[in-house]
Amino acid sequence: MKQFYHVLINTLIANVTTSYLWFALVFWVYLETRSVLATGIIGGAYMLLIALFSMIFGTIVDRHKKKNVMVAATVVTFTAYAIAGAIFLIIPTDQLVSWLHPGFWLFGGIILIGAVVENMRNIALSTTVTLLVPAKKRANANGLVGTVQGLAFMVTSVFSGLSIGLLGMGWTLAIAIGLTGFALLHLSFIKIKEDHIVHDPELDTKKIDIKGSIAAIKVVPGLFALIIFTTFNNLIGGVYMALMDPYGLTLFSVEWWGVILGATSTGFIIGGLLVAKFGLGKNPIRTLLLANIAMGVIGALFTVREWWPLFAIGMFVYMILFPIIEAAEQTTIQKVVPFKKQGRVFGFAQSIEAAAAPITSFLIAPIAEFFIIPYLSGPIGQAQFSGLLGTGNARGIALVFLVAGAIMVIIASLVFTSRSYKKLSSFYNTIPDPEPSK
Repeated sequence: MKQFYHVLINTLIANVTTSYLWFALVFWVYLETRSVLATGIIGGAYMLLIALFSMIFGTIVDRHKKKNVMVAATVVTFTAYAIAGAIFLIIPTDQLVSWLHPGFWLFGGIILIGAVVENMRNIALSTTVTLLVPAKKRANANGLVGTVQGLAFMVTSVFSGLSIGLLGMGWTLAIAIGLTGFALLHLSFIKIKEDHIVHDPELDTKKIDIKGSIAAIKVVPGLFALIIFTTFNNLIGGVYMALMDPYGLTLFSVEWWGVILGATSTGFIIGGLLVAKFGLGKNPIRTLLLANIAMGVIGALFTVREWWPLFAIGMFVYMILFPIIEAAEQTTIQKVVPFKKQGRVFGFAQSIEAAAAPITSFLIAPIAEFFIIPYLSGPIGQAQFSGLLGTGNARGIALVFLVAGAIMVIIASLVFTSRSYKKLSSFYNTIPDPEPSK
């Protein structure tokens, strides 16, 4: 557990850095372009890259020692951020802030690469929980992981807005480069006890083991259905990813929006601490579905009126639920999948789940910008929907949120009656815990 805590601290440093620069990039892009489409493309591209590379990351995690994977990921991220800093200095500002100029997308793309590769650490961390934490404490450990991620989100939400508003993108990049270098230095002093790599013959000649990932999932009754359900929910999540920042920046200045994000993201910490303290109950799958239903209700209602306290409170509760859902999925996979295959299963799940969000993000951003938002801003749209959504500048986004949340509630409720849910729950409660040495 002591080694696990050291890994958690380093993960906090790495996540703070990545989130800090990522949020700053999104804020900066929207403020410079005032385009929902531009932020939607950036957010969608991030999730698309996660989808494309997570299976590769999962195979790498299963093939190498976990610390080596974390070090390699941090080196790549540090290099990417350094290159982005050089691009910022070389390309004139007027070209860099034009989203129609290639330099704008080169700059954002390099930052995206650094953020995506850093995500390989998270797959390695999920397997490290199985490696270092006793079986009965893994749900609690996953709660601590959620707490660390929430703390990173909270800190960076505040400082990203303030950094862009007060310091600008140049100094923001410099800070991110420095923090990434510190995380790499700190990681070099951490020891993760892993005497040997658990050998899996299926990996001897494969760089991407899709077949092995699917086979490991199919062995577990109902696990594929769980991943498909989470994938569908990520379709809904793409809506929020594309439109949350534009909605918030409609209500607040960039500095205050960062503060609001920071304040409401304490919900991540609270949700993670609740799991760390109380666990997830006897059936984490049931907990996952109940949390998804609650999340759908919140997502549907927190923008029905353009009133910032309603929005902020809704975001706070939404963020409490998020680490509970993540911890439930992580805990389930850590128990039902053999340790030597967990990297690939986590990577495969992350790939198809992440692939869903950019589909929605790429679709909803242009639809919202060119059709829904203008229609709800006009006299006819306001007259038709004012009773349901009130009045204001962002009623189009509110309508999208309402529909997306309602769909999430309906689907999660239907899953409770499915055979897959019953089979997976039964399997989870009867199978012994996997051994990290096998």
